[in-house]
Amino acid sequence: MKRLEGIPITTNLYQAIIQEKNEIIKSSLGIDFLKYKFDQIGFNYDQMMNHYSYSIDKIRDIQNSNKVGNTPLVEMKNINKLISKISKKGYGAKIFIKDEACNPSGSFKDRRASLSIHQAKEKGYEGVVCATSGNFGAAVASQAAMHGLKAIIIQEVFDSNKVGQPEILEKSRACASYGAEVIQLTVGPELFFTFLSTLKETGYFNASLYSPLSIVGVETLGYEIAEECQTRFNQFPDAVIVTNAGGGNVTGTARGLIKAGASNTQVIGASVDLKGLHMASDQDFNRKSFTTGHTGFGIPFSINPDRVDVPFSAARPLRYLDRYVLISQGEVFYTTEMLAQLEGMERGPAGNTSLTAAISLAKEMRSDQIIVVQETEYTGAGKHPTAQLTFAKENGVKIMRGNPENNIPGENIIIPENISQLSIKDVDLDYLRGSFINFKVNNKMDKVELTDSEIKFLSDETKWSIDRVKTFLF
Repeated sequence: MKRLEGIPITTNLYQAIIQEKNEIIKSSLGIDFLKYKFDQIGFNYDQMMNHYSYSIDKIRDIQNSNKVGNTPLVEMKNINKLISKISKKGYGAKIFIKDEACNPSGSFKDRRASLSIHQAKEKGYEGVVCATSGNFGAAVASQAAMHGLKAIIIQEVFDSNKVGQPEILEKSRACASYGAEVIQLTVGPELFFTFLSTLKETGYFNASLYSPLSIVGVETLGYEIAEECQTRFNQFPDAVIVTNAGGGNVTGTARGLIKAGASNTQVIGASVDLKGLHMASDQDFNRKSFTTGHTGFGIPFSINPDRVDVPFSAARPLRYLDRYVLISQGEVFYTTEMLAQLEGMERGPAGNTSLTAAISLAKEMRSDQIIVVQETEYTGAGKHPTAQLTFAKENGVKIMRGNPENNIPGENIIIPENISQLSIKDVDLDYLRGSFINFKVNNKMDKVELTDSEIKFLSDETKWSIDRVKTFLF
């Protein structure tokens, strides 16, 4: 494991690497993204997603042969009883959890990693590189170990005082346990530079979180949810709740649901509300207790999904979200304890974000309806609420019991006193869709010069009709 004190990056060195970005990505991933671009702002998303011709059956075969997938769908019997007691008559939907902690590295990210590693092995690469502070690094390292490939995981771990967030340190440990080389960085601009430099130096495969391979790998998760609900209950789920960060989880799951025929299932994203804290801020880095599944990723990556390590991200959440809700840090800690003490399942924070939202949503829905929480993840010393809350206290964040509506990210964490205090806040998806269009169009071209193909592209990206896009623009 390497802990880098910060590579001295001169302007000339940085610009030289950035100028080579497209060629580095093309050679390390096997995709010429620029061929999918058209006109000034458009790109052909469907063609890009079909670059690798993997059917659902083929993906399932690959994943099954590497111990990935076919995870159990578990009813939350005791939590459901509690929801029934606090819901009005005839309401209180049944919650089921897809227990993705049963995958080899303990999260749904094994699905995202599986195809990248399969492709790297098939094409003769000696190793893989990925940049992530999350579970994806462990998944890449695990799958690489199965195939005898080397893995390099690049993480932002520390603030400028070299203090590491306990959850990220836990994930570093997990990556190293699978034999990966872990490069640990301080938060800042060197992550992307180090990632590109490592790809160029090693000639390894780019196991990007945002490539078509990574997103298509998650399609089996949505497909399995729809398939099992249809088999067990003779109906598709009414809603699937997905923890939303960079959008890949939402995108892949929704695409799988659609492929299984569950096109009417409502896809609801959930994030921890960290308004006011910047995900890349040195000052804010250790004042948040959640390293993923929060608004620091969920909001900006919805408005600008292409702010990633490939030219066009395959994660497009606004194409698939029907609703997007927020909950607080304290509510997730409360739900984590509830899951452990009522259902005997100790699981990590990311999946419990969507479970927290599901409890509030269940009270809105009829008792004959089904909600599926789309994932769980493993827990560990650094992910456990005790470690997170202790770390928050050490960084000046107040921990208290009470009404989570008084939560102020970075200043306090308010843990509810009872389940009735759990609630959700809706994000205005139309506002995000309008912001997406403004970002794409402003400072790039005159709005009146948009081609019909570009209007159609904006319609597909936002789930707005062509007429609505035109009305918004003109």
